[in-house]
Amino acid sequence: MSGSVRNNGSDSWLGENWKSDERELRSNGGSLAGASIVDRVGKKKYLVLRDTSGKCLCTKFALLRSGESASWFAQFPAPPEGTTEVDFQVGSMPPAAIEISGGE
Repeated sequence: MSGSVRNNGSDSWLGENWKSDERELRSNGGSLAGASIVDRVGKKKYLVLRDTSGKCLCTKFALLRSGESASWFAQFPAPPEGTTEVDFQVGSMPPAAIEISGGE
């Protein structure tokens, strides 16, 4: 998955509440390590993939000042073939329905 985030607040933002609570992923800091996707039909939750060092295969954010934007990515295990929609969840944001495309 990929997208962009924009800081529309008046304070700087680092993505600290998007980090993972998992012990192995805590060192990722302000990142998408805490993101997940949920296949509601298959009733399965997928966490961000990680490399052999325990680092998430996702964006680690630099400080975003007010008005700045940043691109992000996060890699997840593929849901079963035929799955067309998942819910994306990160931090305290409400889940967002995401339509799965065939890729590039």
